[in-house]
Amino acid sequence: MKKGIAILWLAILFIAIGVLFWRNDWVYNLPTPVPANYKMVNAGTPVSLPSSLETDNKKPLFLHFFNPACPCSRFNMTHFKSLVKQFGSDVDFKIVVLSNKNYTAKDIQDKFGIDVPVSFDTTVAASCGVYSTPQAVLIDTNQQLYYRGNYNRSRYCSDKKTEYARIALETFLHNRAAIVFDQYALKAYGCQLPKCTK
Repeated sequence: MKKGIAILWLAILFIAIGVLFWRNDWVYNLPTPVPANYKMVNAGTPVSLPSSLETDNKKPLFLHFFNPACPCSRFNMTHFKSLVKQFGSDVDFKIVVLSNKNYTAKDIQDKFGIDVPVSFDTTVAASCGVYSTPQAVLIDTNQQLYYRGNYNRSRYCSDKKTEYARIALETFLHNRAAIVFDQYALKAYGCQLPKCTK
């Protein structure tokens, strides 16, 4: 009798865990809801940058919109670091932290092991049309939006065929014709701003 009850409890526990994992995976495969007051920013639109993000305009600027409380952002950090390593000599990389919690640039750099300038200016998200994290933004040397979207179709950035941010960087740096990205590149998936909710 006791053995039967223990097996029943274990079965219920495993089913509950399975349902939680399935629900979590399903939720993060849905697009992030578009805010009611959202204004689309199209490629080619001039982007007004705050002084904390200004560059000398000799290199394109890559902004990594990041929320340390967002699981999608944390999963994405390894991929972002690989982009910095590969393209760091040709592109200015900066992290824009979008969070209600107080962090310092050193907190972010130390916690995630990355030596990239960090900004906390949340106004740039609206200027670039960003309403979720993680999001990638590539701004050309004329301070125009070249790409705004996802890093990858896979939450873990493991799908080589859909490395959208890498494709945008390579296309821009090699002066290739602009690519038309699919909905998975341009429709936001991740955590809503400013809180980490889905």
